[in-house]
Amino acid sequence: MRMRAPMVVLHRWFGLAVAIFLFISGLTGAVISWDHELDAWLNPQLFHANSGADAGAGKSGLELARQVEARDPRVRVTYTLTALEPGHTAQMSVEGRLNQASGKPFDLGFNQMAIDPVTGAIQGTRQWGAVSLTRENLLPFLYKLHYTMHLPDGWGIELGVWFMGIIGIVWFFDCFVALYLSFPNWRSWRKSLAFRWRQGGHKLNFDLHRSGGVWIWLLLLVLAVTSVSMNLQTQLMRPLVAKFSTLSPNAFDSRTPQPPGQPIEPLLTREQAVALAKAEAAKRGWQLPVGGVFYSSSYGLYGVGFFDADNDHGDGGLGNAWLYFDCRDGSPAGGVVPGTGSAGDIFLQAQFPLHSGRILGLPGRILISAMGLVVAMLSATGLLIWVRKRRARALQAGKTGDGCALALLRVHASVSSRSANSSKAASGSGRLK
Repeated sequence: MRMRAPMVVLHRWFGLAVAIFLFISGLTGAVISWDHELDAWLNPQLFHANSGADAGAGKSGLELARQVEARDPRVRVTYTLTALEPGHTAQMSVEGRLNQASGKPFDLGFNQMAIDPVTGAIQGTRQWGAVSLTRENLLPFLYKLHYTMHLPDGWGIELGVWFMGIIGIVWFFDCFVALYLSFPNWRSWRKSLAFRWRQGGHKLNFDLHRSGGVWIWLLLLVLAVTSVSMNLQTQLMRPLVAKFSTLSPNAFDSRTPQPPGQPIEPLLTREQAVALAKAEAAKRGWQLPVGGVFYSSSYGLYGVGFFDADNDHGDGGLGNAWLYFDCRDGSPAGGVVPGTGSAGDIFLQAQFPLHSGRILGLPGRILISAMGLVVAMLSATGLLIWVRKRRARALQAGKTGDGCALALLRVHASVSSRSANSSKAASGSGRLK
């Protein structure tokens, strides 16, 4: 019982520190579990080709990427799907090439493009992650809000990513504090699992916060751990996991990124990188086709992914396999092959699939979407409990203050009365003399 009072204070301040951010992150998480579907519904021009599904397969993503770059020399395609679903656009991520005159990359005004695979026409562009609530930018805005709160970068650091990673750390520790506080009396443990639906009011609010958290405690812990892992994987999670398990070399961690505005120009083409990846996949006996290819100009790496045209999000299991190659000499730079490697490798591979629910496919996404709403509910009910207790303490302090004032008045009145009586007695004594 001696531990309970400091734990209550700790839970209060932990909760107040993270509540508003977890409320926002929970609501946005519930929505972005369906980001692809909602985005396609809001912006059909970015997802559905004007030529239609009956127009044939059209050109490959590699050929379309070449056309885009030839059409506008300022543009470098940094990611493209290679195999496309019938009737769907070729979606590409792009960046501005280096402007030799200014020494800085061209400002394109967009970083995503949607191309009709049959006609090669540009159906739409947008700046993914822009602070905007327009139809084109709504889902990307919510997605980035979920894990950065749209805090601007500074001093070469992704401050929003770091900030939400720290929020995740506080949340992780608060999970254990909350569990401890949820069982004040182990003999009456059933109360910590019950909901007083009929009584409603603050009692139900309290049960929703306490019992609701107990019922899904393990899922909350998983979300907290995975949020830390994805935001602070290089800074915290990989070094921590490495203390318990040998980790395979990471293609990005072993390289120093170029400063912004100093991209590495590749000597290999995308087609050459894909050819290298296909040869390596054949040696490993992989059957899946090449699904996409990206280029990181800050690291000088090509990444080639293996998946079917309708599974670029990696639904089911631990995600898709990727192989990496140096952009200058084509030397292998490692890869991520789900389900292989050490226990630590597999643990890290599981972080995004667990956090997004995609590890279980559609049922997992439904679960995570519901969990987002529950996280928002726990944050809101916690704040309501704090507000109610704060008001009660203020009211009690007011009553105590009033009581003290009344007592002082009574003492003052008593003293005044005694003084008056003493004065009268003294006057009477003088007259008798």
